[in-house]
Amino acid sequence: MTTFTAKAPARANIIGEHTDYAPNGGYVLPTPLPFYTTVSLEKIEGAAGRIVVASERFPGQSVARNLADARQGGWTDYIVGCLRVAAAKVDIPSLNISVRSDVPIGCGISSSAALCVAVVRAVNAMTGANWSDEEIALIAYEAEHDYVGVPCGKMDQFASSVGRPEQALLLNTRTLEFRKLPLVSETTLMLVDCGKKHDLAKGDSHTKRLDRMAECTEARDKLGVGTLCELGYDDLPRLSKLRDVVARRARHVITENQRVLEFAAALEGADTEKQADLIAASHVSQRDDFECSIPEIDALVESSKRFGIRGARLVGGGFGGAIIALVPCDQAAAWWSFVAKDNPQANLISTYALNKAKNEHAA
Repeated sequence: MTTFTAKAPARANIIGEHTDYAPNGGYVLPTPLPFYTTVSLEKIEGAAGRIVVASERFPGQSVARNLADARQGGWTDYIVGCLRVAAAKVDIPSLNISVRSDVPIGCGISSSAALCVAVVRAVNAMTGANWSDEEIALIAYEAEHDYVGVPCGKMDQFASSVGRPEQALLLNTRTLEFRKLPLVSETTLMLVDCGKKHDLAKGDSHTKRLDRMAECTEARDKLGVGTLCELGYDDLPRLSKLRDVVARRARHVITENQRVLEFAAALEGADTEKQADLIAASHVSQRDDFECSIPEIDALVESSKRFGIRGARLVGGGFGGAIIALVPCDQAAAWWSFVAKDNPQANLISTYALNKAKNEHAA
C-alpha cells in the first residue's frame, strides 16, 4: 500500500490578537514554529468515507469514524472536518490515518491548525489535487470553523500553510492579501506555557470567546462599518456612544490592528525599541480592554519586565495558554532562569533562536 505523508507547523502570533475573525477583519503577524504535526494516509478496503485514526499520543488506541458523522467533541473531529470539506472537491476513499506530533496542546500556538493543514496537505498529495498553499489554508479553516465549531479567524491556517521559517506573515484577514517579512536574526522567540490550558472549541474559553465575538459584532453594527479594523486612532472618540464593555472590546481591536502595522514598519526599520513598546501595549490592551488574560499570564509578563524585557505578551486566544517574549539571543538563558524562578508552575515551550533557525534551514 502507498502511504501519503505531509506535515505542518505550529505558529506563534508575534502581534495581532483577536483582529482576525469576521466582525474585525484586520491584520495579524504570525510566524511558523519548529514544531510539527505529521499525518500519513493509507488507502484501505471499505466504503468511501470510512476512516480509522491512530495517534502516537494515544498508543494502542484507534478510532473509527465516518465522514457522515456529526462532530463528537474529540480531536478526531478536526480530521473528519478536513476530509468532509475536501470530499466536496476530490474523492476520499476509506483510509487508515496515523498522526504524530511534537506540537504542545492548549498553549496558544495552534496545534489544531497544524493538524488540519497537515491532513489537507496529505489529501493533496494523495489525490493530486494541486491545491495552492492558500487553498489548503481555506479548506483547513472551513473544517475547523464550520465543522468543529471553533470561533476562529483564518490566521492560524494561513500561518501554518503559507508561512515560512524565519519570516513573519503580514496577513490582511479581510482580503487575504499577505507579504512576508524577515525576522531579526539576533532575536529568540521565547514561548512559555503558564500552566493553565485552554480549549477554544469547548468549555469556558469557548464561551468567553463567543461573548467577545458578539461584543465585537455589536460594536461593528452600532458604528456602521463593515469591520472594526476599517477604523483607526482618529475614530476612537466614536466609541463613547457604545456600552462600556463593547467600547473596550472595540478599542482593543482597533488599536491592535494599528499596532500590527506599526510593528511591521518597526521590523522593516530594525527599530527594536518600538517593537518592544508595541508588544507591551498589546498585552495591556488584551488584559484591560479585551479581558482575555489571566493572573498566571500577567505574572509571566511582569517577570519579563523586571528582568528588563518589555516585549512580552499573551499569545493566542487567551484565558490560559502562553506568553511570547522577544529576547536577544545572548540573554535568552538568563531571561528564562529569572522568569522560571518567579513562576515555578510555568513551562518553557520553545526557545526559537532565529539565527540558529536560519543556519539549520540553510543546512
